[in-house]
Amino acid sequence: MYQRWKFRHARRLFVTAALVAVTAGGAFAQPAAEVTKTETVSKSEALRREIVDKGLAYLAKQGQSDAGTFSDKVGPGVTALALTSALRNGRTANDPMVAAGLKALEGFVKPDGGIYGNGRLRNYETCVAMVCFSEANSGGQYNEILKRAKDFVTGIQYGQGKRDPSDPWYGGVGYGGDGRPDLSNTGYFIEALRAAEVEPNDPAIQRALVFISRCQNLDSKHNETQFAGKVDDGGFYYEIPTTKIDPSTSDERFTPNGGLRSYGSMSYNGLKSMIYAGLTTKDPRVQAAVQWITDHYDVENNPGMGSAGLFYYYHTFAAALQAAGLKTVKDANGKEHDWRADLIAELADRQQADGSWSNDNRRWFENDKNLATSFALMALSYCTPAK
Repeated sequence: MYQRWKFRHARRLFVTAALVAVTAGGAFAQPAAEVTKTETVSKSEALRREIVDKGLAYLAKQGQSDAGTFSDKVGPGVTALALTSALRNGRTANDPMVAAGLKALEGFVKPDGGIYGNGRLRNYETCVAMVCFSEANSGGQYNEILKRAKDFVTGIQYGQGKRDPSDPWYGGVGYGGDGRPDLSNTGYFIEALRAAEVEPNDPAIQRALVFISRCQNLDSKHNETQFAGKVDDGGFYYEIPTTKIDPSTSDERFTPNGGLRSYGSMSYNGLKSMIYAGLTTKDPRVQAAVQWITDHYDVENNPGMGSAGLFYYYHTFAAALQAAGLKTVKDANGKEHDWRADLIAELADRQQADGSWSNDNRRWFENDKNLATSFALMALSYCTPAK
Protein backbone atom coordinates (compact mmCIF):
# COMPACT_ATOMS: atom_id res chain seq x y z
CA MET A 1 0.00 0.00 0.00
CA TYR A 2 2.84 2.38 0.88
CA GLN A 3 4.63 1.70 -2.43
CA ARG A 4 1.39 2.38 -4.35
CA TRP A 5 0.92 5.66 -2.48
CA LYS A 6 4.54 6.56 -3.11
CA PHE A 7 4.16 5.96 -6.86
CA ARG A 8 0.93 7.97 -7.05
CA HIS A 9 2.40 10.78 -5.00
CA ALA A 10 5.58 10.95 -7.08
CA ARG A 11 3.61 10.91 -10.31
CA ARG A 12 1.33 13.67 -9.10
CA LEU A 13 4.27 15.82 -8.06
CA PHE A 14 5.89 15.27 -11.46
CA VAL A 15 2.75 16.21 -13.37
CA THR A 16 2.02 19.22 -11.18
CA ALA A 17 5.60 20.49 -11.44
CA ALA A 18 5.34 20.41 -15.22
CA LEU A 19 2.40 22.78 -15.32
CA VAL A 20 3.17 26.29 -16.57
CA ALA A 21 1.28 29.51 -17.26
CA VAL A 22 -1.16 29.29 -20.13
CA THR A 23 -2.69 31.33 -22.88
CA ALA A 24 -6.48 31.48 -22.91
CA GLY A 25 -8.29 28.74 -24.81
CA GLY A 26 -11.78 28.31 -26.20
CA ALA A 27 -14.91 27.51 -24.25
CA PHE A 28 -14.68 23.82 -25.18
CA ALA A 29 -11.78 21.44 -25.26
CA GLN A 30 -10.17 20.61 -28.58
CA PRO A 31 -8.92 17.10 -29.29
CA ALA A 32 -5.18 16.92 -28.77
CA ALA A 33 -4.68 15.92 -32.39
CA GLU A 34 -6.10 19.27 -33.48
CA VAL A 35 -3.49 21.42 -31.73
CA THR A 36 -1.85 23.46 -34.47
CA LYS A 37 1.86 24.19 -34.75
CA THR A 38 1.27 27.86 -34.02
CA GLU A 39 -1.00 27.29 -31.02
CA THR A 40 0.65 27.73 -27.64
CA VAL A 41 -0.77 25.62 -24.85
CA SER A 42 0.54 24.73 -21.43
CA LYS A 43 1.51 21.23 -20.46
CA SER A 44 -1.56 21.21 -18.25
CA GLU A 45 -3.86 21.98 -21.17
CA ALA A 46 -2.08 19.44 -23.38
CA LEU A 47 -2.56 16.83 -20.66
CA ARG A 48 -6.23 17.76 -20.30
CA ARG A 49 -6.81 17.33 -24.03
CA GLU A 50 -4.99 14.01 -24.02
CA ILE A 51 -7.05 12.48 -21.23
CA VAL A 52 -10.29 13.95 -22.64
CA ASP A 53 -9.59 12.30 -25.98
CA LYS A 54 -8.95 8.98 -24.26
CA GLY A 55 -12.12 9.28 -22.22
CA LEU A 56 -14.28 10.13 -25.22
CA ALA A 57 -12.73 7.27 -27.19
CA TYR A 58 -13.70 4.90 -24.38
CA LEU A 59 -17.31 6.09 -24.41
CA ALA A 60 -17.57 5.78 -28.20
CA LYS A 61 -15.86 2.41 -28.57
CA GLN A 62 -16.76 0.58 -25.38
CA GLY A 63 -19.38 2.51 -23.44
CA GLN A 64 -22.14 2.98 -26.01
CA SER A 65 -24.61 0.23 -26.88
CA ASP A 66 -25.77 -0.57 -30.41
CA ALA A 67 -28.97 1.31 -29.55
CA GLY A 68 -26.96 4.48 -28.86
CA THR A 69 -27.49 4.41 -25.10
CA PHE A 70 -25.12 4.22 -22.14
CA SER A 71 -25.87 2.00 -19.14
CA ASP A 72 -29.49 1.93 -20.24
CA LYS A 73 -30.49 -0.60 -17.58
CA VAL A 74 -30.65 2.32 -15.15
CA GLY A 75 -32.65 4.57 -17.49
CA PRO A 76 -31.65 7.47 -19.75
CA GLY A 77 -29.73 9.48 -17.14
CA VAL A 78 -26.26 8.12 -17.87
CA THR A 79 -26.89 8.47 -21.61
CA ALA A 80 -27.68 12.16 -21.13
CA LEU A 81 -24.59 12.71 -18.97
CA ALA A 82 -22.30 10.89 -21.42
CA LEU A 83 -23.54 12.95 -24.38
CA THR A 84 -23.26 16.18 -22.40
CA SER A 85 -19.67 15.31 -21.53
CA ALA A 86 -18.90 14.89 -25.23
CA LEU A 87 -20.69 18.08 -26.28
CA ARG A 88 -18.98 20.13 -23.59
CA ASN A 89 -15.62 18.87 -24.76
CA GLY A 90 -15.95 20.02 -28.34
CA ARG A 91 -17.93 17.25 -30.04
CA THR A 92 -20.95 18.34 -32.08
CA ALA A 93 -24.41 16.92 -32.59
CA ASN A 94 -23.12 15.46 -35.88
CA ASP A 95 -20.47 13.35 -34.17
CA PRO A 96 -21.50 9.69 -34.76
CA MET A 97 -21.54 8.81 -31.06
CA VAL A 98 -23.48 11.94 -30.14
CA ALA A 99 -25.94 11.67 -33.04
CA ALA A 100 -26.78 8.06 -32.17
CA GLY A 101 -27.16 8.96 -28.50
CA LEU A 102 -29.41 11.94 -29.16
CA LYS A 103 -31.69 9.82 -31.33
CA ALA A 104 -31.90 7.24 -28.54
CA LEU A 105 -32.55 9.94 -25.93
CA GLU A 106 -35.44 11.32 -27.98
CA GLY A 107 -37.07 7.92 -27.57
CA PHE A 108 -37.49 8.65 -23.86
CA VAL A 109 -39.59 11.81 -24.43
CA LYS A 110 -43.04 11.18 -22.92
CA PRO A 111 -46.44 12.63 -23.87
CA ASP A 112 -46.43 14.64 -20.63
CA GLY A 113 -43.21 16.42 -21.72
CA GLY A 114 -40.94 14.56 -19.33
CA ILE A 115 -37.86 12.67 -20.55
CA TYR A 116 -37.53 9.57 -18.42
CA GLY A 117 -37.65 5.79 -18.16
CA ASN A 118 -39.92 4.05 -15.68
CA GLY A 119 -40.84 7.29 -13.89
CA ARG A 120 -39.10 6.62 -10.59
CA LEU A 121 -36.40 9.21 -11.44
CA ARG A 122 -38.49 11.41 -13.67
CA ASN A 123 -37.21 14.77 -12.37
CA TYR A 124 -33.54 13.78 -12.37
CA GLU A 125 -33.68 12.12 -15.79
CA THR A 126 -35.65 14.96 -17.36
CA CYS A 127 -33.28 17.58 -15.97
CA VAL A 128 -30.06 15.93 -17.17
CA ALA A 129 -31.71 15.29 -20.56
CA MET A 130 -32.66 18.98 -20.78
CA VAL A 131 -29.04 19.98 -20.23
CA CYS A 132 -27.97 17.53 -22.93
CA PHE A 133 -30.52 18.70 -25.50
CA SER A 134 -29.65 22.33 -24.71
CA GLU A 135 -25.97 21.63 -25.46
CA ALA A 136 -26.95 20.09 -28.81
CA ASN A 137 -29.54 22.73 -29.73
CA SER A 138 -27.44 25.00 -31.92
CA GLY A 139 -30.02 24.88 -34.70
CA GLY A 140 -33.06 25.08 -32.47
CA GLN A 141 -34.15 21.55 -33.35
CA TYR A 142 -34.89 20.71 -29.73
CA ASN A 143 -36.80 23.88 -28.84
CA GLU A 144 -40.16 22.15 -28.50
CA ILE A 145 -38.74 19.27 -26.47
CA LEU A 146 -37.06 21.75 -24.11
CA LYS A 147 -40.19 23.89 -23.75
CA ARG A 148 -42.35 20.93 -22.83
CA ALA A 149 -39.69 19.51 -20.51
CA LYS A 150 -39.42 22.87 -18.72
CA ASP A 151 -43.17 22.89 -18.16
CA PHE A 152 -42.97 19.32 -16.90
CA VAL A 153 -40.27 19.84 -14.26
CA THR A 154 -41.66 23.14 -13.02
CA GLY A 155 -45.04 21.45 -12.74
CA ILE A 156 -43.71 18.84 -10.31
CA GLN A 157 -41.69 21.29 -8.22
CA TYR A 158 -42.81 21.95 -4.68
CA GLY A 159 -43.99 25.50 -5.03
CA GLN A 160 -47.00 27.71 -4.90
CA GLY A 161 -50.23 25.83 -4.34
CA LYS A 162 -48.44 22.71 -3.08
CA ARG A 163 -46.43 23.84 -0.08
CA ASP A 164 -46.46 26.95 2.02
CA PRO A 165 -43.23 29.00 1.87
CA SER A 166 -42.76 28.31 5.57
CA ASP A 167 -42.50 24.57 4.89
CA PRO A 168 -38.80 23.48 4.99
CA TRP A 169 -39.32 21.49 1.79
CA TYR A 170 -40.79 24.43 -0.15
CA GLY A 171 -39.08 24.95 -3.52
CA GLY A 172 -37.16 21.68 -3.48
CA VAL A 173 -37.38 18.77 -5.91
CA GLY A 174 -36.64 15.07 -5.44
CA TYR A 175 -35.73 12.30 -7.84
CA GLY A 176 -39.28 11.68 -8.92
CA GLY A 177 -40.78 15.02 -8.02
CA ASP A 178 -42.97 13.55 -5.29
CA GLY A 179 -41.76 12.82 -1.78
CA ARG A 180 -38.71 14.22 -0.05
CA PRO A 181 -36.73 16.85 -2.00
CA ASP A 182 -32.94 16.99 -1.88
CA LEU A 183 -30.16 19.41 -2.77
CA SER A 184 -28.71 17.30 -5.58
CA ASN A 185 -31.94 17.08 -7.56
CA THR A 186 -32.82 20.70 -6.86
CA GLY A 187 -29.39 21.65 -8.20
CA TYR A 188 -30.03 19.63 -11.36
CA PHE A 189 -33.41 21.39 -11.62
CA ILE A 190 -31.85 24.86 -11.55
CA GLU A 191 -29.13 23.87 -14.01
CA ALA A 192 -31.71 22.44 -16.41
CA LEU A 193 -33.81 25.61 -16.35
CA ARG A 194 -30.78 27.83 -16.86
CA ALA A 195 -29.61 25.61 -19.73
CA ALA A 196 -33.05 26.11 -21.27
CA GLU A 197 -32.46 29.88 -21.07
CA VAL A 198 -34.75 30.51 -18.11
CA GLU A 199 -33.68 33.69 -16.31
CA PRO A 200 -32.40 33.55 -12.70
CA ASN A 201 -35.34 35.64 -11.48
CA ASP A 202 -37.85 33.11 -12.75
CA PRO A 203 -40.26 32.13 -9.91
CA ALA A 204 -39.40 28.44 -10.17
CA ILE A 205 -35.68 29.16 -9.76
CA GLN A 206 -36.28 31.57 -6.91
CA ARG A 207 -38.45 28.98 -5.13
CA ALA A 208 -35.62 26.48 -5.55
CA LEU A 209 -33.19 29.02 -4.09
CA VAL A 210 -35.30 29.13 -0.91
CA PHE A 211 -34.82 25.37 -0.46
CA ILE A 212 -31.12 25.51 -1.31
CA SER A 213 -30.54 28.27 1.24
CA ARG A 214 -32.19 26.07 3.85
CA CYS A 215 -29.70 23.32 3.01
CA GLN A 216 -26.78 25.53 4.03
CA ASN A 217 -25.20 25.36 7.46
CA LEU A 218 -25.49 29.09 7.96
CA ASP A 219 -27.34 30.87 10.73
CA SER A 220 -29.00 33.61 8.68
CA LYS A 221 -32.36 35.05 7.72
CA HIS A 222 -32.40 32.65 4.77
CA ASN A 223 -32.33 29.52 6.94
CA GLU A 224 -34.77 29.47 9.83
CA THR A 225 -34.69 25.67 10.22
CA GLN A 226 -33.57 24.11 13.49
CA PHE A 227 -30.30 23.05 11.84
CA ALA A 228 -29.03 26.48 10.72
CA GLY A 229 -26.85 27.31 13.72
CA LYS A 230 -25.85 23.86 14.96
CA VAL A 231 -22.86 23.57 12.63
CA ASP A 232 -22.77 27.04 11.00
CA ASP A 233 -19.73 26.38 8.80
CA GLY A 234 -21.13 27.63 5.47
CA GLY A 235 -21.22 24.17 3.88
CA PHE A 236 -24.26 22.29 2.61
CA TYR A 237 -26.12 19.09 3.40
CA TYR A 238 -28.19 16.80 1.19
CA GLU A 239 -31.65 16.90 2.74
CA ILE A 240 -33.72 18.59 5.44
CA PRO A 241 -35.20 16.14 7.95
CA THR A 242 -38.73 16.98 9.08
CA THR A 243 -38.96 14.34 11.81
CA LYS A 244 -36.96 14.01 15.02
CA ILE A 245 -33.47 12.67 14.42
CA ASP A 246 -31.22 10.56 16.61
CA PRO A 247 -27.60 11.72 16.13
CA SER A 248 -26.30 8.35 17.29
CA THR A 249 -27.78 6.61 14.24
CA SER A 250 -25.24 8.09 11.80
CA ASP A 251 -21.94 9.76 12.60
CA GLU A 252 -21.58 10.40 8.88
CA ARG A 253 -24.76 12.50 8.65
CA PHE A 254 -25.23 14.04 12.08
CA THR A 255 -23.15 15.93 14.62
CA PRO A 256 -23.52 15.05 18.32
CA ASN A 257 -25.67 18.16 18.89
CA GLY A 258 -28.13 17.11 16.17
CA GLY A 259 -26.66 19.21 13.37
CA LEU A 260 -26.32 18.08 9.75
CA ARG A 261 -22.76 17.58 8.57
CA SER A 262 -21.62 19.53 5.51
CA TYR A 263 -19.78 17.63 2.83
CA GLY A 264 -17.93 18.35 -0.39
CA SER A 265 -20.16 17.46 -3.31
CA MET A 266 -23.19 19.11 -1.72
CA SER A 267 -21.26 22.23 -0.72
CA TYR A 268 -19.96 22.79 -4.24
CA ASN A 269 -23.40 21.97 -5.63
CA GLY A 270 -24.95 24.51 -3.28
CA LEU A 271 -22.50 27.21 -4.31
CA LYS A 272 -23.01 26.50 -8.02
CA SER A 273 -26.79 26.51 -7.66
CA MET A 274 -26.82 29.81 -5.77
CA ILE A 275 -24.77 31.47 -8.49
CA TYR A 276 -27.00 30.01 -11.22
CA ALA A 277 -29.94 31.44 -9.28
CA GLY A 278 -28.45 34.92 -9.52
CA LEU A 279 -26.49 35.40 -6.29
CA THR A 280 -23.13 37.15 -6.47
CA THR A 281 -19.95 37.01 -4.41
CA LYS A 282 -21.32 39.90 -2.35
CA ASP A 283 -24.06 37.71 -0.89
CA PRO A 284 -23.24 36.35 2.60
CA ARG A 285 -24.42 32.88 1.56
CA VAL A 286 -21.91 32.77 -1.30
CA GLN A 287 -19.15 34.17 0.89
CA ALA A 288 -19.80 31.53 3.54
CA ALA A 289 -19.74 28.77 0.91
CA VAL A 290 -16.43 30.02 -0.49
CA GLN A 291 -15.00 30.07 3.02
CA TRP A 292 -16.05 26.44 3.48
CA ILE A 293 -14.25 25.59 0.24
CA THR A 294 -11.12 27.34 1.51
CA ASP A 295 -11.30 25.35 4.74
CA HIS A 296 -11.81 22.00 2.97
CA TYR A 297 -9.96 22.26 -0.37
CA ASP A 298 -9.20 18.74 -1.65
CA VAL A 299 -8.85 16.99 -5.03
CA GLU A 300 -8.14 13.53 -3.65
CA ASN A 301 -11.29 13.03 -1.58
CA ASN A 302 -14.90 14.16 -1.38
CA PRO A 303 -14.56 16.10 1.90
CA GLY A 304 -16.67 14.47 4.58
CA MET A 305 -17.40 11.44 2.39
CA GLY A 306 -13.96 10.13 1.41
CA SER A 307 -14.17 8.17 -1.84
CA ALA A 308 -17.98 7.99 -1.91
CA GLY A 309 -19.42 10.01 -4.78
CA LEU A 310 -15.93 11.14 -5.77
CA PHE A 311 -16.57 11.70 -9.48
CA TYR A 312 -19.83 13.53 -8.88
CA TYR A 313 -17.77 15.64 -6.48
CA TYR A 314 -15.20 16.39 -9.18
CA HIS A 315 -17.99 17.61 -11.45
CA THR A 316 -19.58 19.89 -8.85
CA PHE A 317 -16.13 21.08 -7.70
CA ALA A 318 -15.16 22.26 -11.19
CA ALA A 319 -18.58 23.62 -12.14
CA ALA A 320 -18.88 25.66 -8.94
CA LEU A 321 -15.39 27.14 -9.02
CA GLN A 322 -15.79 28.10 -12.67
CA ALA A 323 -19.22 29.64 -11.99
CA ALA A 324 -17.78 31.60 -9.06
CA GLY A 325 -15.02 32.95 -11.30
CA LEU A 326 -12.25 31.66 -9.04
CA LYS A 327 -8.94 31.15 -10.86
CA THR A 328 -7.21 29.92 -7.71
CA VAL A 329 -8.26 28.73 -4.27
CA LYS A 330 -6.35 29.35 -1.06
CA ASP A 331 -6.47 26.37 1.28
CA ALA A 332 -6.73 26.34 5.07
CA ASN A 333 -2.93 26.62 5.37
CA GLY A 334 -2.82 29.69 3.15
CA LYS A 335 -1.40 27.88 0.11
CA GLU A 336 -2.69 29.11 -3.25
CA HIS A 337 -3.91 26.42 -5.65
CA ASP A 338 -4.51 26.47 -9.38
CA TRP A 339 -7.55 24.24 -9.01
CA ARG A 340 -7.73 23.48 -12.73
CA ALA A 341 -4.16 22.20 -12.82
CA ASP A 342 -4.68 20.23 -9.61
CA LEU A 343 -7.82 18.56 -10.93
CA ILE A 344 -6.32 17.75 -14.34
CA ALA A 345 -3.32 16.12 -12.67
CA GLU A 346 -5.52 14.13 -10.29
CA LEU A 347 -7.84 12.88 -13.05
CA ALA A 348 -4.86 11.99 -15.24
CA ASP A 349 -3.53 9.95 -12.34
CA ARG A 350 -6.87 8.17 -11.88
CA GLN A 351 -7.59 7.42 -15.56
CA GLN A 352 -7.51 3.72 -16.43
CA ALA A 353 -5.60 2.17 -19.31
CA ASP A 354 -8.73 1.91 -21.48
CA GLY A 355 -9.41 5.65 -21.09
CA SER A 356 -12.23 5.27 -18.60
CA TRP A 357 -12.63 6.25 -14.98
CA SER A 358 -14.41 4.28 -12.27
CA ASN A 359 -14.72 4.32 -8.51
CA ASP A 360 -13.81 1.31 -6.37
CA ASN A 361 -16.39 2.66 -3.94
CA ARG A 362 -19.67 1.33 -5.36
CA ARG A 363 -21.85 3.86 -3.55
CA TRP A 364 -24.10 5.87 -5.84
CA PHE A 365 -23.26 3.63 -8.80
CA GLU A 366 -19.86 5.19 -9.50
CA ASN A 367 -18.36 1.78 -10.13
CA ASP A 368 -20.17 2.10 -13.48
CA LYS A 369 -17.49 3.24 -15.92
CA ASN A 370 -19.90 5.20 -18.11
CA LEU A 371 -21.15 7.26 -15.19
CA ALA A 372 -17.76 7.96 -13.63
CA THR A 373 -16.22 8.74 -17.04
CA SER A 374 -19.04 11.15 -17.87
CA PHE A 375 -18.59 13.01 -14.59
CA ALA A 376 -14.80 13.15 -15.09
CA LEU A 377 -15.15 14.51 -18.62
CA MET A 378 -17.70 17.12 -17.57
CA ALA A 379 -15.32 18.21 -14.80
CA LEU A 380 -12.50 18.51 -17.35
CA SER A 381 -14.66 20.66 -19.61
CA TYR A 382 -14.51 23.35 -16.92
CA CYS A 383 -10.72 23.11 -16.75
CA THR A 384 -9.92 24.95 -19.97
CA PRO A 385 -7.45 27.78 -19.30
CA ALA A 386 -8.92 30.65 -17.29
CA LYS A 387 -9.26 33.93 -19.17
